[in-house]
This record gives sequence, structure tokens and C-alpha cells, in this order.
Amino acid sequence: MSAPSTPQDAPKASVSPEATGAPKVTEREARQVAEAAREQSWRKPSFAKELFLGRFRLDLIHPHPLPASEDVQRGEEFLAKLRDFCETKIDGARIEREARIPDEVIEGLKELGALGMKIDTKYGGLGLTQVYYNKALALVGSMSPAIGALLSAHQSIGVPQPLKIFGTQEQKETFLPRLARTDISAFLLTEPDVGSDPARLATTAVPDGDDYVLDGVKLWTTNGVVADLLVVMARVPRSEGHRGGITAFVVEAGAEGITVENRNAFMGLRGIENGVTRFHRVRVPAANRIGPEGAGLKIALTTLNTGRLSLPAMCVGAGKWCLKIAREWSAVREQWGKPVAGHEAVGAKISFIAATTFAMEAVVDLASQMADEDRNDIRIEAALAKLYGSEMSCLIADELVQIRGGRGFETADSLAARGERAVPAEQLLRDLRINRIFEGSTEIMHLLIAREAVDAHLSVAGDIIDPDKSFGDKARAGAAATAFYARWLPKLVAGPGQLPRSYAEFHPRGHTDLSTHLRYVERTSRRLARSTFYAMSRWQGRMETKQGFLGRVVDIGAELFAMSAACVRAELLRRTGEHGREAYRLADAFCRQSRIRVEELFGRLWTNTDDLDRSVVKDVLAGSYTWLEEGILDPSGDGPWIADATPGPSTRENVHRPFR
Repeated sequence: MSAPSTPQDAPKASVSPEATGAPKVTEREARQVAEAAREQSWRKPSFAKELFLGRFRLDLIHPHPLPASEDVQRGEEFLAKLRDFCETKIDGARIEREARIPDEVIEGLKELGALGMKIDTKYGGLGLTQVYYNKALALVGSMSPAIGALLSAHQSIGVPQPLKIFGTQEQKETFLPRLARTDISAFLLTEPDVGSDPARLATTAVPDGDDYVLDGVKLWTTNGVVADLLVVMARVPRSEGHRGGITAFVVEAGAEGITVENRNAFMGLRGIENGVTRFHRVRVPAANRIGPEGAGLKIALTTLNTGRLSLPAMCVGAGKWCLKIAREWSAVREQWGKPVAGHEAVGAKISFIAATTFAMEAVVDLASQMADEDRNDIRIEAALAKLYGSEMSCLIADELVQIRGGRGFETADSLAARGERAVPAEQLLRDLRINRIFEGSTEIMHLLIAREAVDAHLSVAGDIIDPDKSFGDKARAGAAATAFYARWLPKLVAGPGQLPRSYAEFHPRGHTDLSTHLRYVERTSRRLARSTFYAMSRWQGRMETKQGFLGRVVDIGAELFAMSAACVRAELLRRTGEHGREAYRLADAFCRQSRIRVEELFGRLWTNTDDLDRSVVKDVLAGSYTWLEEGILDPSGDGPWIADATPGPSTRENVHRPFR
């Protein structure tokens, strides 16, 4: 689960591109590489894409899609076995203390078939749906987030998923049976000086006969310390017979020339097997290349379309645990003559935890079921689920720590040592923090989703603001844009959200009225589309630099998606007789809380400090405020900001230790 860097990582002047092997690229070249890796077309409908365009397509998600009965039976049977294993074989406190998952736990997971949850049964896997795979990750992650990370990195972005989508039949038959039962995999993209800007990828794969020769260094390789198989992204030089470009390979982790030089340690996920891996003249058969040369980034991004759903699934598990602890603790802890839950300041936090957990689960289950059905394009939905789940779960965990007070800040071992229940609230806060960085930082997710959200606009008007386009191209684009907006803009004026009886099925007799929230979503989606159009008209080519504005647009869309999912899930539960009345109340609470956040975000679209912030940042980097740093000492150690990643043989001990 390589963690892309965030835009804040940018100043790296202490290490030159030559020292890291990263090629020099301009901003425009970097954007072109990222753009080329995108899926360029929309072959299937997308609820979220339509939402950003001001079109509330409730029909795409309601009635809520349901799994097939045989998928439910197979999934529930595995969950029962996994629950028993988690309760009897996993000691999360031990993993936290020792910063390592015991070998016997890994062996037990292999015997259960947990390595092959998403692998087809014909290759020895369990063939679980995305819905039940996510439920399994939430369950095991509640006992140990490190185990959840290991299983997710192996199956969501490791070797199985890209092979499932892009692999040849021979590759599937060769590797998938191993991956389903015995072999752990890892995904290697990030490098010491290359995070979310893959255009600067320095690891090379040079063709040599029937092989490729890999050289380079990969950083933050989750599972890399224990992996048996790796999916590696490397740059193939262009040459005769080779189109070149960033390419994906399946690599045996024990191959000659591979050295795991370090097992990294972090503030959370202390049992995670994350390392630094060096490749020196590693020979990889051409038969192990996934897809054609130059398709590596497209393969990675396509893999993440559903792979990203595993992370918010574990965030849902965290939210559920936080709700349980908040409920139990707040009922017994008394202050000023009554349980703390009876005080409004604490009660508001509990309400937020309950309502938001309900919405997060609604988002993940809806997006996952849509992925299983494969009727819709869910690239935006999955990205929104990741963004929303990672941000909101951190807030939930922080609120739990606050509700617990000093005990929330105290470690579970310390609580147990003095005779109290060992509640690892502070550990959860540390463990969840990485999710805002894993698989695309929040800042990168804002930009990625914003790019997809404005794709319709760029498709018709992009040439107008492209400096490389000719006058004729711009003229044709202008004509196409005029026609598009003549049809589109009038539809943003009025809609069902203004009719008091719209979505009446969401106001059944005796239940809370959710139809009012869906009408709000419909009106607000049109309002959001108008705001986006106005911004594009105002800034045109400079729109891509307005990251603050784009981030707020995406956050509004995320709230609207979550509100929609919460209402649809509540109605599903009502129709199936599963806590429908309670679900309606939770959905209502969430939507009311969400609407407040949405209105605040709309206010900040145009009233903000973005311009001032840019000015201050410029002064900070120029050294204008170094006087403000006086009066402290820097406890940081010596060494460069970024380690030297020059290709060559390793001088370090190999700490690779596969589970065998």
C-alpha cells in the first residue's frame, strides 16, 4: 500500500534529481503523464459524475442494489469463520507491543483462505464479492489494523488485482493459485523522491533479450518486508521495438539483486511490514510484464478504482468500535450528578459518531455493491468513499479520545496496569492517521476527483484554454462549448428539488421525513454545478491552480454523495424490516449535520484566505519569517531530507523475511 506524498512535500532542494535518479520534468510534462494514465472515456453511467454536473440521478442508486443470495451465503460463512479466528487467535495488544504480526497468525489466515478473498474459486480463492471482502477487512481490522493493512495491500493493490483485470491467462494460472493460499504480495510505486508525481519515476526496466533488467529503489512498500511476489512500476526506455514508458511487472521478491534495506516504523500501524526495497540488475522475464509497455500507470489507477474501497471499509470498522466504546463509557462515567452522555457537549459528539458511522457504511456498501454489479462507472464514487472515510474516521476517533478524557490519551497497557479496561483509543487515532495519506493523500484525492468532476467541461472546452492548440482548434472548441452550455445551463435553473412532493417514498407513514434531504441534494447539486461553471468562466486556464476552491467543491460533492447513500440505505433497511425506524433517524441526523457543513463550504468557495495564504507561503519560503522560529531547539537528527536513491548494489543487510 504505497503511500503517495502530498503537495506539502514539494520543497526538496537538498537532494538533486541526479542523486535520486529521478528525471527532470516540467510541470506540464508531469500533468501530461498523469492525464495519459486516466481512463479517457465514460462507458457507463456514474452517479457522482452526474451529481457534480447538477444532475441528481437517484435512479442509479435507488432502489439500493442487493447481492445475490449465493454471494451472501458464501460471504456470511466466511465471516463466521473469520470472526472465530479473530476472537481466538489474534491478540491486537501483542501486535501493538511487539510491532509484528506473529507468524502463526499469518499461517492461520492462509489456512482460512484470507489471502484469496477476492481471487476466483477456479484459482483456489474464495471468490468473495467486494461487499463481503470489505466486511471481512472491517472485522479483522477492528482487532488489528496492521492485519487489515496486510490483507488489503496484498489483495486490493497487490499482484492479484492487476492480474485479475489485465493479466494474461498464463499469468493468472501461474500466480493466482499461489497468491490465494501461500504467497503474500506487495505494490511498489513510490520512491524516495517520487510520490504522487509519477512522471519523475526513476526505477528503470531495460530490455535485454527475453528479460528486463530492473534498477532502482522503492520506498514505503507495504508488505514488502515479507512479500513473496511484487508488482513493480518501472520506466522502460524507448528504443527500437520498445515503445517504453512506465510499465508494470510481477517480480519474485526473492530474486537475485533484490534487497529489503529497511523495515520502516511509524506512529501507528506498528505491525505493518513496510520497507525500502532496492533493485540492482534484477532480471525479470518479459512474460511477467502486465499489459503492454507504457500502461503501468493506467493499470495502477484502474486497480485503485475498486482497490480504494478497502480503506474506507476499515474506517467503517473503526467508526463502529468508536460508537461502542463511546456508548458504554458515556453511560457509566458520571460528572455533576449524571452520566456524561447526558451533557449536551458530550452528547453532540456521540450523535456525530453514530450518524457519521451510519453514513460511512452507507457510502462503502453502496459503492461496493455497485462495483460488484459493474453496471456503473464508480471511479469517482470509490475516490469519494476513500476521501470521506479517511477524513471522517479521524474526526470520529479524535472525538472518542475527547469523550474518554485523560483515559483516551492513556495507552491501553497503562490502563490495564492500573486495573482498568484496556481501551486502545489513542492507538486507533494513531492508526487511522495514515489513511489520509495512504493510496492518495487528501490533497491529491481532491485534485483527482476534481479532474474527473470537470471532465465534461474539459471535453468540450479544454482546447480553448490549451496554449498548444491552434486558432482553428480553439474556434471549433468554442463552437462545441457554446452548443453544450446552451443545452446544459438551462437545466440548472429548476428541478425536482423545488417540488414539495418529490421523493415522497422517502417519507413513509410513521417515519422521519428524508425526502426533504433528497430535495436539498438535488437543489444543491445544481448550485454546485453553477458554482463550478462560474469558476471556470472566471479563471479558465488558471482553474487548475485554484486547489483550495477545487477541494471545497469536492468536499461538497462528498457530502451530497454521503447524504444520498445514507437516505437510500435507510430506505433499504426500512423495506427489509431491519431497524428501519432507527436507520431513518440516523440518516436524518446525519443529513442535518451534513447540510451545515455544506453551507459552510459554499460560503468558503468565495470568502476565504486563499490569495493571502499564497502570499504568506511565498514569504515563509523566502525566509521572511525566520525570526518567528527563534527561541526553540530542533531535536531532529542529522542527514538529508531525502535519502540517496542512486541505483547500484546494496550495502545494507537484507531484512526480507517471507512467512515460510
